[in-house]
Amino acid sequence: MSLSISLHLLAHALAPGQVKPRLIPALGEDGACDLQRLLVERALRLPVNDFQDRFLWLDEGPDEALAAMAEACGWAVVEQPAGDLGERMRRIATLGLCTTDAVILIGNDCPALDSDYLHAACAALHERDAVLGPAEHGDFVLLGLRRVDPLLFEAIPWGCEDVLPITCERLRQLGWRHCLLPRLWEVEGPEDLLRLAELGIRLD
Repeated sequence: MSLSISLHLLAHALAPGQVKPRLIPALGEDGACDLQRLLVERALRLPVNDFQDRFLWLDEGPDEALAAMAEACGWAVVEQPAGDLGERMRRIATLGLCTTDAVILIGNDCPALDSDYLHAACAALHERDAVLGPAEHGDFVLLGLRRVDPLLFEAIPWGCEDVLPITCERLRQLGWRHCLLPRLWEVEGPEDLLRLAELGIRLD
């Protein structure tokens, strides 16, 4: 069975001092913002042939530079809905499922997430109700869904190491078939700058 799938990238607008706070001591406010730009641009340029629709969801109003790049790469730019992270993801997934059979939500903080990883997530959704891409620090870098239930998003301690196990337990409570992809790392602190350099991502 063929599925129509939409891809949803959640990202912070490029505001110095408000993005990548753990990297500000090492890079400065402007440098941390520049890194955010590079990571979002990289995500926007991923080959995404598996997807019917692609949306860039920004958390704070229009960002002309990002919007222009996104649209040039074939992404629609939308402002994120209100609420905590869980409520925003729930509403985005619900909207996506109005027009496609499945949705995949990602952030821009995982430079190791590539087109092969996205393709594996799409393949998993042909067999499962949900797919998760685990992160090293205990949350996830990707969430794919063929249905939505508020239980999956309510009262989750976002940003802590228990996010993934709690989410998996919620999926079991719902009786949804799900699977995990390989674990990936995210850009969170100065210790990750060397990993970025190894991928060829540098702030010059």
